[in-house]
Amino acid sequence: MTLIKSISGIRGTIGGKPSDNLTPIDAVKFASAYGSWLKGQSENQKLRVVIGRDARLSGEMIQNLVASSLIGLGIDVIDLGLSTTPTVEVAVPIEKADGGIILTASHNPKQWNALKLLNAKGEFLSGKDGAEILKIAENDDYTFAEVDDLGKITKNDTYIDKHIEEVLNLPLVDAEKIKAAGFKVVVDGVNSTGGIAIPRLLEKLGVEAIELYCDPTGHFPHNPEPLKEHLTDISELVVKENADMGIVVDPDVDRLAFICNDGEMFGEEYTLVACADYVLGKTPGNTVSNLSSSRALRDIAVKHNGTYEASAVGEVNVVELMKKNEAIIGGEGNGGIIYPASHYGRDALVGVALFLTHLAETGMSTRELRDSYPSYFMSKKKITLTPELDVDGILKSMENKYAGEQISTVDGVKIDFPENWVHLRKSNTEPIIRIYTEAPSQEEADKLADSFIAQIQEIAGI
Repeated sequence: MTLIKSISGIRGTIGGKPSDNLTPIDAVKFASAYGSWLKGQSENQKLRVVIGRDARLSGEMIQNLVASSLIGLGIDVIDLGLSTTPTVEVAVPIEKADGGIILTASHNPKQWNALKLLNAKGEFLSGKDGAEILKIAENDDYTFAEVDDLGKITKNDTYIDKHIEEVLNLPLVDAEKIKAAGFKVVVDGVNSTGGIAIPRLLEKLGVEAIELYCDPTGHFPHNPEPLKEHLTDISELVVKENADMGIVVDPDVDRLAFICNDGEMFGEEYTLVACADYVLGKTPGNTVSNLSSSRALRDIAVKHNGTYEASAVGEVNVVELMKKNEAIIGGEGNGGIIYPASHYGRDALVGVALFLTHLAETGMSTRELRDSYPSYFMSKKKITLTPELDVDGILKSMENKYAGEQISTVDGVKIDFPENWVHLRKSNTEPIIRIYTEAPSQEEADKLADSFIAQIQEIAGI
């Protein structure tokens, strides 16, 4: 069991001892630090914060603790209840709120939860802002309001529908064209809020939706990270139902993966590739993804006479580089679509609408569309850390060992070989080293990953 404090928020497992796990005390402490930081940033006399949560079992408890802490600071809370990460991001500027908190541990299993923190734009905080909040929490530097100045809670459960309307109004989303295509789609909502939002969006788009695990009970029926090995049920159902495709989201609906009509994975990396192909074909421009994302996005950008640049891993880093480069679409290879015409946040609803419009326009099957893209294969593996493991020393050793290759140390160590690459980095959210590789075949990608795992184990003596 563990508690991870980072500039992007606080994430941990429920239960156990304070400061070791995400206990009620830790939730109150960190929410109070965030609220205190907001009060120091804003000139408003009365602050407002939007809160929403995914359906995980601890969500209601954590939400009550966080909301009460903010109220205790004299901050008003707009409670969206069951929601999605992008829905909260959309709601913050609409409500003219001072910030937002999403209660979700994203792709982590049910024992985890987290506080993801937003600024007044509905975007994740910068590293500098996050560091200030961590310092406030460390020093217990908060002053609570007197009784006449306490905040209040206003419940508003309309924002998923408002979010859907915002998606439907995007110029590149063609609901009529999608409806005319007569798509039949299987949706895996992993029993979280994607089971509310995605079927509702598909209904508006005139798509027949077959729901799988769309009851938001928080009892995840499989590992919630949308990887191939976790998605056998939907893959089988797509074939059984003769569906055009499958749609899979993670618990907070900011990651998106597709299943082809033959039951095979479209590829989580290719969610962004396909959407970028469509967007760039209509509005040429630049793209950004992170260092652990597929080379295929670079190829698509070049195809449309645009530029591509890679950022450090982490949504805030991708967004920062997108703004700098005036990118018109970007995101992360884990199925995260960031489309600034909507907002600067990963959004599975936007991704679904753009992809279905693209699919309808091409007239292809999902399998044919996937086969039309450059073929790269990725392996994503990890090594669990131990307290005595000198991770930075290991990464430095690997950097020195491959000094003759093209190397980036913007985020961990990425080694670009002519035909493949490997990216080694410490996770920001879990106590592990991630090993990402990409090659022209799955066998080569897996072999490359296993080779680097063996090298790391040899250096570490494990």
